[in-house]
Amino acid sequence: MDKRYLKRTILKREVESQHLGETRPFQVYLPPEHDESESYPVLYLQDGDDYFNLGRLATQANQLILDNEIHPFVAVALPVDKAKRTSEYAPIGERFDRYLQFFAEELIPAVEENFPVSTHPDERVLGGSSLGGTVSLHLALQYPQKFQRILSQSGAFLEQTLDKIGQSGSLGYLEIYQTIGKSETAVPTHLGNLDLLARNREVHRALSERDADVEYSEQEGDHTWGFWQRDLPIALKFFFEK
Repeated sequence: MDKRYLKRTILKREVESQHLGETRPFQVYLPPEHDESESYPVLYLQDGDDYFNLGRLATQANQLILDNEIHPFVAVALPVDKAKRTSEYAPIGERFDRYLQFFAEELIPAVEENFPVSTHPDERVLGGSSLGGTVSLHLALQYPQKFQRILSQSGAFLEQTLDKIGQSGSLGYLEIYQTIGKSETAVPTHLGNLDLLARNREVHRALSERDADVEYSEQEGDHTWGFWQRDLPIALKFFFEK
């Protein structure tokens, strides 16, 4: 492997949250040979530590950028306390609404004030796997002026997600990359075993009926980082391809 792919620039920062009543850490990946005077498209990721450690985000992004396959972009990765994950990422969680407010009203301004990222919604992508995909979609439904492009890998969507889509008007502003593994028919979760394949089909249908632009794909795979890591370069090309 080209050694340039392995040279990563990842900065650790934190933001004080009034909504959550705590200081939250985040990490920022900067593309190779980045220019502080530029305004880069930006990818915000839930489960941030996992995307770096298990998804190999930085190495895969470096390779695609250096091989001139995609435009350089910045990635902002938010770690999550696993004990609070369902509470913050699931629409039935007691911290869910406050997490949405934190993300839209505190994290985004902090990043845009301190890093060379675009402030345009069409250059801002939200992403995550499992419940990370769920909360990303809900952010776009709750804040349509801010978030219009979503990356969802094996989204762990609940009935409340379908209800939220059903209560929405036209979703023509939404562009979504949605993948699901064909083996994800009985995924064990804190909420019981979920048929995520069937649920993703329902969500895809509901989004399409409201005019969202959905790149939907069912692939060989299950609810694991092996699947999501393989899928990540395809997703990055979808959003940032030259």
